[in-house]
Amino acid sequence: MSTDKIRQLKQLREKATHGGGLTKIEDRHKHGKLTARERIDLLVDEGSFEEIGMFVHHRSREFGLEKYKYLGDGVVTGRGTISGRHVVVYSQDFTVFGGSLSETHAEKICKILEMAMKNGVPVIGLNDSGGARIQEGVVSLGGYADIFLHNTLASGVVPQISAILGPCAGGAVYSPAITDFIFMVKDTSYMFVTGPNVVKTVTHEDVSFEDLGGALTHAVKSGVAHFAVENELECIEGIKKLLSYIPSNNMDDPPFVEPHDSEDRMDIELDSVVPENPSKPYDIKEVITRIVDDGGFFEVQELYAQNMVVGFARLGGYSVGIVANQPSILAGVLDIETSLKGARFIRFCDAFNIPLIILQDVPGFLPGTDQEWRGLIKHGAKLLYAFCEATVPKITIITRKSYGGAYCVMNSKHIRGDVNYAWPTAEIAVMGPKGAVEIIFKKDIENSEEKEKAIAEKVHDYTERFANPYVAAERGYVDEVILPHETRPKLIKALRFLENKVDTNPRKKHGNIPL
Repeated sequence: MSTDKIRQLKQLREKATHGGGLTKIEDRHKHGKLTARERIDLLVDEGSFEEIGMFVHHRSREFGLEKYKYLGDGVVTGRGTISGRHVVVYSQDFTVFGGSLSETHAEKICKILEMAMKNGVPVIGLNDSGGARIQEGVVSLGGYADIFLHNTLASGVVPQISAILGPCAGGAVYSPAITDFIFMVKDTSYMFVTGPNVVKTVTHEDVSFEDLGGALTHAVKSGVAHFAVENELECIEGIKKLLSYIPSNNMDDPPFVEPHDSEDRMDIELDSVVPENPSKPYDIKEVITRIVDDGGFFEVQELYAQNMVVGFARLGGYSVGIVANQPSILAGVLDIETSLKGARFIRFCDAFNIPLIILQDVPGFLPGTDQEWRGLIKHGAKLLYAFCEATVPKITIITRKSYGGAYCVMNSKHIRGDVNYAWPTAEIAVMGPKGAVEIIFKKDIENSEEKEKAIAEKVHDYTERFANPYVAAERGYVDEVILPHETRPKLIKALRFLENKVDTNPRKKHGNIPL
């Protein structure tokens, strides 16, 4: 081979790595941001990245674009490994036309999405783009639609993780929205369908980029973002940690990690976690960390709908998804936001063979006109639907309250809960003792001379008879009443038993979840 050809290839490679030019790269660094290639280097194992489409450039001749052609056309795509596991990655390059999406840019992303589905590997998208390349018109829009279709077809087949590391606006937001998890960086990334200027023109609202679509806005208010992190390095480490809990595709099992924690460990402190006063709150996260391997809990959507806690952990080395009511926030009540949060997480775990552990302490659904008018019925039904549909191993622990429809919804035996335990503190009933007494004994109380005393007596009697786990246990709705400190070994033994569980849903194209 001639020296000239070798030199030419090396020069082209060097040119491609500079994206939109050294000046623009320096500008990125001045603003505390990494380049597209630097982000990939931090994400994948050293030396593992194999780039695909390095020499691609746009085909447009409109508005003088033919004079400005950059190798790669604003997105770096390829394959690599993370902790030895294969992944495909795309990283948008803001130094090239602001990372805007062109026809060829979209083709590169679609190509690796197809590669991910064929080979059963996760997709990681590092988004940093000004949106559609306006000069290309409908061709650019068509590119977005192509990506949306590929995201939808890949959903439930391979995990899809999006990191928003800069702007993501207009149609660009819908690709991350279809993916399984979204990471956002505080103060430097934002997502919205229409920006502050359009909002001001149409609705006359004055709002900043951060308030409209910043990381905390989407992590706290909208629930669009699953993780809001401090910087890009923390974002990349978060992606790696998330991947450690999930399988590469829907046919694989989640990664098993040999535990250092004893499977027979019993934590006596658990026996005193639930207060004797049923109205007193406690932190369900303390229960979770005391039960799981080495206290390790990777929480998802920590800042959104905090009356429910969801996330990943390990039990005896097995990766599990945890869904728990949080008594310290709104008494752990179910509402619209918790229903959406829980349903989305449950369906991800079910799609990717991750067993579910449910910790239940729930007084019911949140009453009020706001909830009813905003569709609590249909949104609450999403959570119910997700539990009913799930065929992965499902194990429930009722720690305290389990009232009304919430008892049914939170993975009761009746909706295919596999193993259902209750602590002695469990209260399983249609409603709380006081409310029940006021309905059942309404006439007796009204005719009583000392109403408060009559109520107190009836409440005590009702509590003794129904506010316990034993009536449900007699019916077989609870498999076993266990001491709190026995929870960890009981869960691990149940997981072992359910390891080869096979359950199916009726043959159909797909169900019609109440959207």
